[in-house]
Amino acid sequence: MNHTTSGKMTNEVLSTIMNHRSIRKFKDERLPREQVETIVRAAQMAASSSFMQAYSIIGLTDPTLKRELRDITRTPYVEENGHLFIFCADLQRLTVMADEQEKQDMKVMLESSMAYQIAIVDATLAAQNAVLAAESLGLGTVIMGAVKKDIVRLDQMLGLPEYVTSLFGIAVGVPDQQPELKPRLPLEAVYFENRYATDEEQQELIAAYDRDINEYYWTRSENNRMDNWSRKHIEKLTKKISLSGMTEYVQSKGMNVN
Repeated sequence: MNHTTSGKMTNEVLSTIMNHRSIRKFKDERLPREQVETIVRAAQMAASSSFMQAYSIIGLTDPTLKRELRDITRTPYVEENGHLFIFCADLQRLTVMADEQEKQDMKVMLESSMAYQIAIVDATLAAQNAVLAAESLGLGTVIMGAVKKDIVRLDQMLGLPEYVTSLFGIAVGVPDQQPELKPRLPLEAVYFENRYATDEEQQELIAAYDRDINEYYWTRSENNRMDNWSRKHIEKLTKKISLSGMTEYVQSKGMNVN
């Protein structure tokens, strides 16, 4: 039931959302099949553009495959978790019931940036539902983009057909840590009314946020460091890293071509 606390409306769903934190250490307990299916069914209830449901979820349970993915990502929680879900953009399913002529007629739209964007958004909405469902069951989660560090190898591991690409993973399990909540950007830095904020308006807000984030990093119980939000991402986005391969991979799957 909704109730007011300190002027704010709260309920169990909001409490779960507002207490989200990424968990990177799990107890050695596998999720029962019932919980896995509940999480997937919750993911399926997310909104979907034109009801395309243009995503698939692959549960990675084979210890050999999980070990191989750990080698790719260099993150232990990829292997050590209760269950690992890989979310994929999936336009292939839309073609299954089409005849050969219809498949040819669908090709331009299937290979468009618009269709790929739809698939990414559908998968992301489903993933957020999955995270919320898992955390409502008392489980911990972490969303991982690192599974794409060798995206071609992952594609081969999962046997993905044309018009299907992997996007990210979600590790779920019984938490074996309780990290502090990480402060988010001020509401005024992400929510504007009627027009986008000016740089000057943003700079003041972000400067204050940088101070809050630096204090968070310095005082948290694990992995203390001096850092702030803006400097971290400026340095990340100015690094000369190789971006080759991702576009070629996606287009080789017949997606985001035009």
